[in-house]
Amino acid sequence: MGCSSCGTGGKVSGCKSNGGCSTGSCNRMNVHDWLSNLPFSDPSGSCKIVEITFNNGSRKDFYRNTTVHLFEKGDLVAVEGVSGFDIGTINSTGEIVRLQMKKRNADETDPDIKKVLRRATDKDIEIWQQNKDREKEALIRARAIARQLNLEMKLTEVEIQADGRKATFFYIADDRVDFRELIKIYAKEFRVKVEMRQIGARQEAAKVGGIGSCGRELCCSTWLTDFKSVNTTAARYQNLSINQSKLSGQCGRLKCCLNYELDIYLDALQHFPDNADTLQIAKGTAILIKKDIFKNLMWYTLPDSTKQYPLTIERVRKIKQLNEKNQVPDELEAVEVTTQKPKEVEPEFVDVVGQISLRSLERAEKKKRHHHHQKEGQQREQPRQQQQGQGQQGQGQGKGQGQQQHRRDNRPPRRDDRRNNPPKKS
Repeated sequence: MGCSSCGTGGKVSGCKSNGGCSTGSCNRMNVHDWLSNLPFSDPSGSCKIVEITFNNGSRKDFYRNTTVHLFEKGDLVAVEGVSGFDIGTINSTGEIVRLQMKKRNADETDPDIKKVLRRATDKDIEIWQQNKDREKEALIRARAIARQLNLEMKLTEVEIQADGRKATFFYIADDRVDFRELIKIYAKEFRVKVEMRQIGARQEAAKVGGIGSCGRELCCSTWLTDFKSVNTTAARYQNLSINQSKLSGQCGRLKCCLNYELDIYLDALQHFPDNADTLQIAKGTAILIKKDIFKNLMWYTLPDSTKQYPLTIERVRKIKQLNEKNQVPDELEAVEVTTQKPKEVEPEFVDVVGQISLRSLERAEKKKRHHHHQKEGQQREQPRQQQQGQGQQGQGQGKGQGQQQHRRDNRPPRRDDRRNNPPKKS
């Protein structure tokens, strides 16, 4: 079954999970109805309460179905709101709702439970979408107004009712905030009934969402509904280094997943001896470093040494008993730790020089040597050619001068020469 946010045809185009509205794949905080296919002997005694989610699963509430319609998961319905109506999505129906109400300590016969008015019409959905489009602009404007009033608060989300008559402003603040003047400005600016609701850093992370260090979506934005206190003691029990950057989540608080395995560690640590942080031996005081609950070992270190010694639980108890009797053993008697992981065999070094011939490399080397020899030969021939060229040039000059003198001697005398030196008569 399709919906307005996912499209039609039964396949989800947004989250790519190939689910449908019946699976709730496009919504957060979903509950799998594992009782949906079980037949009931008394249909008249079935649960008349339905669980409805708002704002893509960030908020849930129970409503009484006083209509004659039988709703399924994913249906859009109009419910009672503040001086109007609101639109939500059916999250679970039937007997699974009774289990959810028991988990939240809610009474099925409570007369204050609001009612389901009708199935959402096209007109209701159109008005709802128009008011949803106003939420981002309202959040930006609300933050600007709170900054002008110099209020120490952080607005995280604005949720406007489907009919646009009420707006809920979710904010975070370390101290108490006097927002009486702020409410008046908001009511005048947005023309709605204003409700201020304070949330914590974990609730803010649940609304924003994201990917954790484990590579999966945040637990608070997918399935975690109640937030238990987390302290650094949980990390110490699990032998984790107290590194604030690694132990903190996106909300800035300690990760909720530190409590998931805490009970298993506490049960395993019951077999370890208490008050065994230090042991006295002949070499000095051995200090406890960590406890390995998987191998039942306790690791100690000695002064003026960085080596760590693993001891069994029985050995620690025995040394503790000797210390209580003012006796000091000579050694810790550490055990040898063996791992079941197969050791990787490093490849041995083999000298293969002369055994492998690469013809391409040999040809390149031979060509390089040949080119080098040619270059050296050219460099040797250049001085000889220069010397020969100079000798030929000198010989050429001498020969030219002799020919020029010979020409001068054999040429006929000029007219001036005849006048000055007349020919002699014989």
